[in-house]
Amino acid sequence: MNVLIILGEVIFLIVIFSLLNWLTSIIFKQSAKVSWLQGRTTNITFLHRSISRLLILISVIMCLVLIGVNGMVIYRGGNVQEFQLNLLRSLPTQFWKNFITASLKTVALLMLVNISIAPLSRTIDGVCDYAKKVDQIKANDESVEAFFKVLKRIIIHTIWINSAILCANFLYLPNIVAEYISIALKIYITVTVGLLIVKAVATIVDTLDALSLKYSSSNNILKLYERLRHLIPLLKKCLEYVLYVGIVNLVVPEIAPIAWISSYTPNIVQIIGVFFISNVLIEVAYFILDEFYLKATDATGIQRQKRLTLIPLIRSFAKYFIYFTAAVTVLKLIGIDPAPILAGAGIVGIAVGLGAQNLINDVVCGFFILFENYYLVGDYIEAGKLEERNIEGIVEAIELRTTHVRHPDGQLQIIRNGDIGSIVNFSKQYIYARVEIRVSYDSNLDRVYRLVEKVGEQLKIDEPDILEPTRVAGIENFGDNHLLLLILTKVKPGKHLHIQRVLRKILKDTFNQEEIEIYGSSKNS
Repeated sequence: MNVLIILGEVIFLIVIFSLLNWLTSIIFKQSAKVSWLQGRTTNITFLHRSISRLLILISVIMCLVLIGVNGMVIYRGGNVQEFQLNLLRSLPTQFWKNFITASLKTVALLMLVNISIAPLSRTIDGVCDYAKKVDQIKANDESVEAFFKVLKRIIIHTIWINSAILCANFLYLPNIVAEYISIALKIYITVTVGLLIVKAVATIVDTLDALSLKYSSSNNILKLYERLRHLIPLLKKCLEYVLYVGIVNLVVPEIAPIAWISSYTPNIVQIIGVFFISNVLIEVAYFILDEFYLKATDATGIQRQKRLTLIPLIRSFAKYFIYFTAAVTVLKLIGIDPAPILAGAGIVGIAVGLGAQNLINDVVCGFFILFENYYLVGDYIEAGKLEERNIEGIVEAIELRTTHVRHPDGQLQIIRNGDIGSIVNFSKQYIYARVEIRVSYDSNLDRVYRLVEKVGEQLKIDEPDILEPTRVAGIENFGDNHLLLLILTKVKPGKHLHIQRVLRKILKDTFNQEEIEIYGSSKNS
């Protein structure tokens, strides 16, 4: 019998709310036919759908409450019919008046909120469009749109939660219900406002970024910004994490079991700051090296080569020193004394050093190469063991452990500094471009010498890398049917290969014009 009563009451509630839904549908259909509302079909449909969903939600909640209360009565061994009759008799007339009034207030409030959401959303979208147009900067449009999207969501959700609190007061629910809803609202507002600030910060950063690019030039201080600009994503992430930590710091005190977490948030913020500042300092160090050391206009060619050689090492040293300092700072922030760790690292370093003698040898040789100027970046060298001398090319980089040499054929050769062997440097002060030619025994050597000197004088005019005119050093060798002449041209360091190729071509063309026969092929000794 009890089950049938409960089932009947549930069916009754469903029928009542179905009738209400049906009546609502009729009202809205008739409203759509009104002439002055025909242009607002979309709004009417949206409102109708929202009210229908609200009625369904209320009916489901009431059915669940009904089943729960009656189930409790049955569980206690009572009679559902008697319980409900006694309940109805015990309720004064004023209760029903208050209940109906509260229900009407609740429905009216929810309908008002539901109706106001659509124009509010359109207003926020309009403000968003205006904000994107007013600054005339396209680069930050995405950030502005994301900001207003979050703002709209926060406002709408806050309105609904406040409506729930008011409805709880209308319906005379226990104070604890309103209290918990208020706590939830406080946490929600804290979190969402924090997220809103995150979006606002991203928008501000993007706007400042666009303005800085617009007004920066090589003649003002903003030129430093171009070097730091690639840190913008890192800045946004760091600020985002700082704000998240701030949100946690505001929210967790409201939740007693995890309130202790808030005591660690200041240290986390400081660690994030140390990480970001260390990256900024590295970029500033790079900028100072490039602007005031590498790009100095008063540097000679040799000085510039030395700087090109040393700057990568100074950069590496600066980067690792800053990272090391940052790591020590972080250890101090989290309450760990770095001294024992550094002492232990020193002992470990000694042990590793004993087992890595080749590494130490490479590093020591690297220091000698750098500070005794055996060769610099840009020098043309031959290196290796004396009997092999298998490394040849232009030095591209000198590191503490290795040297990078680009072979004339294009291969990149990476040699350990400890294995560099003996070195022949073609780029110190000057070098001779050597060209050997073979002429007949019948050739007029005086005429040949004059032609070579004439070619050399013209070549010196055409090629600024030549230090002294070309000359014939003399007869280098007697062949079976030819004389081997050695021709030397004093050129700038590293330019000998180019001058040799140019000189060979000019000599061939000149000798052909003068009908002087060249035997075999010339070679570079």
